[in-house]
Amino acid sequence: MSVRENIANNLVATLQVVTAPIGIKYVTREPFDFTKLSSAQFPAILVRSADENREDSTLGGSISQRMATINYEFICYVKGSVIDSSRNNLIEAIEEALDIDRLRGGYALDTQITNIEIDEGSIDPIGGVIITVRVLYQYTRGTRGTFIHV
Repeated sequence: MSVRENIANNLVATLQVVTAPIGIKYVTREPFDFTKLSSAQFPAILVRSADENREDSTLGGSISQRMATINYEFICYVKGSVIDSSRNNLIEAIEEALDIDRLRGGYALDTQITNIEIDEGSIDPIGGVIITVRVLYQYTRGTRGTFIHV
């Protein structure tokens, strides 16, 4: 499995066990229609791989170490009587959960939230948040994505 895939799986697994300050009920990497979720399935999160930058970190032939920075987008939905508070609690829960293991189980060098966008009430009575998470990792080109432990 590629390092990218291992990191994505780690992000999903991390979010699936969040219980405080708000319990996350539904996490997936497969697109879904949030309007068809039951109230018990909120908050819900779609984890989506986004853009990535790569560069060589060593010089060499076909096998060389490369550095990569990949962004993941968490498309989040909350539902409740106080949407703004629900969004804020979800953002806090995600940030706290990600900070527990910024190395993503040993597959990454760092994890950071870099951007948070709010829907500003456009999908009321559901609230939306897009959280961009940047992950820095290293891999070896020419070995089918084998992770280099640092």
